Amino acid sequence: MTEHKKLKKLVRDRMAATGESYTTARMRITGRAKPRHRVSTLVASALEDGYSEAMITGLAGGIGFMYAVFEYKGMHPLMTIVAQHHPDPWIPAVLNRLNVSFTEQHSGKAEAGIKKLRGKLAFAQVDRSALPWHETSPWAGYDPYTVLVTGIDDDTVSLVDVKQHQMSIEDFNKAWSAYPKGKHHAIVVGEAGPVDLPAAIKDAVSTTVAHLTGPVLGNNFDVNFGFSGMAKLATQLRDGKTKTGWAKRFGDTDHGTKRLYECLELEYTAPGATRPLYAEFLTEAGMPEPARIFRESGAKWSELATLARTSHDYPAMANIVDECLNLERHAAELLSQLPESAPA
Repeated sequence: MTEHKKLKKLVRDRMAATGESYTTARMRITGRAKPRHRVSTLVASALEDGYSEAMITGLAGGIGFMYAVFEYKGMHPLMTIVAQHHPDPWIPAVLNRLNVSFTEQHSGKAEAGIKKLRGKLAFAQVDRSALPWHETSPWAGYDPYTVLVTGIDDDTVSLVDVKQHQMSIEDFNKAWSAYPKGKHHAIVVGEAGPVDLPAAIKDAVSTTVAHLTGPVLGNNFDVNFGFSGMAKLATQLRDGKTKTGWAKRFGDTDHGTKRLYECLELEYTAPGATRPLYAEFLTEAGMPEPARIFRESGAKWSELATLARTSHDYPAMANIVDECLNLERHAAELLSQLPESAPA
């Protein structure tokens, strides 16, 4: 908490000297060239309490595991792993635990949505492919991406992605309209109230453990979540005979291995399946032994991702998943034994 106060003072001193907004000044002081968990960095930038990227990540639920393979006629199987906490919405989870009020806004037309956002700080979901600083994608229209809107002038939207950008309102509206499920939706940040950080940490950790050990949804899809999902992945990697095994499903193509790398290092995760960043959160929260274990499992997940870039040795990959599963079961057991008042 002392570090939070120091950072807050540095930010306010810079604001006084430069005239920058709180969000801009904070990013200038703390911003990484490339954040490990981009959305957590956006949330940290939006708040005025000096929380670290790791703390925000942990309070959102931190880590998770969801593994599934979707098959469509005429297409290669699509494998997906979500290694961060899932399926709870990331930003509302953090804001609720930190007692920051927010409202979710929906508008039928982009112009009406822009009018509602003027003068407010808000998270908006756009289509990544429609942002000019990103490459076009074959998933255009189905590529959801969160940005932080920090200001709207007469005809310009200022926003934060990894860096700060400005777009014309017309171009922003195209990106904001391109992803149907998030069309003109925004989470508008309100006032921050008093927060019991130890209680928030304990609640977040308890939720993480519950979703690793299951059930998550309370239906048949739960087999794909948490430790059950990890075990399923290891079984299918090792399976060389049935049609659900990776040897039959993906063979010596890169359709599975490329996705395995992307899902463990890049997409909806921080590197190492979010485990190293979660270990930092646990260290900040005063839980060094579970932190050590998750740091070790994170290194193993990165080892698996590296192997997937150069090999189709599915049994060797399965062995690494087994190692991660054993480590994380032990860490979850330790976290489930938290005292009534968690350290912070």
